[in-house]
Amino acid sequence: MSKTYKVSYKVYFNDRLKEVFFHGKMTYPLYVQMTFDRRTIYFKSYYFELFSKPRYVIMMDGRMFGPKIPDIIEKENALIDFIVDKNLADFSLDRFKQEYAFYSKDLCDETEDGFIEYLFVFLQDEGMPDLATTVQQGSRFRILYNVVRDMKKAFNPSLYDKLINHSFDHAPPYLPLYGFMQQTKKWPMLSLSVMEWEDPKTKDGFRKYVVKYYPKREITAVMEQVDKWLSYLKKEGK
Repeated sequence: MSKTYKVSYKVYFNDRLKEVFFHGKMTYPLYVQMTFDRRTIYFKSYYFELFSKPRYVIMMDGRMFGPKIPDIIEKENALIDFIVDKNLADFSLDRFKQEYAFYSKDLCDETEDGFIEYLFVFLQDEGMPDLATTVQQGSRFRILYNVVRDMKKAFNPSLYDKLINHSFDHAPPYLPLYGFMQQTKKWPMLSLSVMEWEDPKTKDGFRKYVVKYYPKREITAVMEQVDKWLSYLKKEGK
C-alpha cells in the first residue's frame, strides 16, 4: 500500500535574520517554510523581494504608501496553493521549488531590464546620451512604463512613434504587458505573474488590449514574443 504524505507550509517573518527596510519601516524578511515527507525546506518570499523595490512606494504628505505585508502574504498563499494543487498527484519539494521559481515571476519586472537596455541604445542613437544614462540609472526608482508615457509629452510625435514601433522588434514586450496589467490591477500590487498569465482569460484579455492600443501590430507576433520570453525564463531557471 502506498503512503500519502501531507504538504504543509507557512509564510512567516524570519526573525533569525536582521530586519530590513520596507517602505519606511523596519521588518524581518518574509520566508516560506514547506514540509513534505518528513523533509522541510525554507526559502525567501519572492513577492516580499519584489514589492520591496523603491518603485512600489509613493510619498504623500511626508508619508510613504506602498504594498502591505498582508497583501504580500495573500499573493504567496495563492501561488503556493496553485503549485501544490497542480502537482498533488506526484508532489516533491524539488519540483515545487522549480515551479515556484517559474510561476512566481512577474512578467513586467522580468522584461523591464531588457526594455531599459533598449531605451538606452535608442536614446544614444538619437543623440541624447545624457537622457539615456538618466533613464538607465534612475528607472529603478520609478515605474518605467510611466517614464515612457512622459516621453510622449516631451518628444515630437514621430520620435515617440519610432521609439514604440522599434521596441516591438528590438525589446522584450514590456510595454504591452505593463499597460495591460495596469488596467487589471490596483496600486500598489502591480504585477502580472506567470501563474496569472497561463490563465486563458488573462491571455484573451491581453489580446483584446493589444488590438485596442496597438492596432498596427500583428497580435500573433506579440503573443509569440511573450511565449519566447516565457521559454527563456523556464530554460534559464530564473
